[in-house]
Amino acid sequence: MKKTLKRLALLTVAMIVGFASCEDDFGPEHDRGNNGGGDIGNISGTIAGHDYVDIGLPSGTKWATCNIGAITPEGYGNYYAWGETTTKSSYTEDNCRTWNVSMNDISGNVNYDAARANWGSTWRMPTEAEMQELENNCTWTWTTQSGVNGYRVTGPNGKSIFLPAAGYYGSSHDDVGECGDYWSSESDTYNACSLYFYSGDHGVDWYGRYYGHTVRPVSD
Repeated sequence: MKKTLKRLALLTVAMIVGFASCEDDFGPEHDRGNNGGGDIGNISGTIAGHDYVDIGLPSGTKWATCNIGAITPEGYGNYYAWGETTTKSSYTEDNCRTWNVSMNDISGNVNYDAARANWGSTWRMPTEAEMQELENNCTWTWTTQSGVNGYRVTGPNGKSIFLPAAGYYGSSHDDVGECGDYWSSESDTYNACSLYFYSGDHGVDWYGRYYGHTVRPVSD
């Protein structure tokens, strides 16, 4: 299974490059104050009470400074099954409301898009193309910010966002401090597109909709 293979690769690379140490699991509200990591200098503006950064991407897409459910860039925030707008205590095929339901792109759909449902206004989940744009046009630097592992993603104009390695939920909360999994708005019948990363790699791949992943909202 792709996620299992990727996790094995993660552990191998981590031992080689010396990133084998893990962060404690502080839970879905892993927040350390209001201005974590000195990110204030990156903020370009605010939409409906949530800050964003224009990092100079060709599309002009604005990326939020925090995950849904977090109040600092380092906060892990909440975890959602794809197409669901509320959290839950377990993440399985049986309790996934969108499992085996014909859906494609939910960006901006208040019934399925966790960003639009929770933050409102023009916030939405990023598309696969927007995640690929972030992947292809930015400099990715694995770092530790305010004690939290993750990637500093720097755009063409020198501004950046921090994506914490919040792990993911399957049968348990796994790979906290080692990897990140961030849902996009696009899916096929069973799998959805997600931005993934760990200390040795980052990219875009597809995972079962029932997994609990974090969401980093965007706006036009």
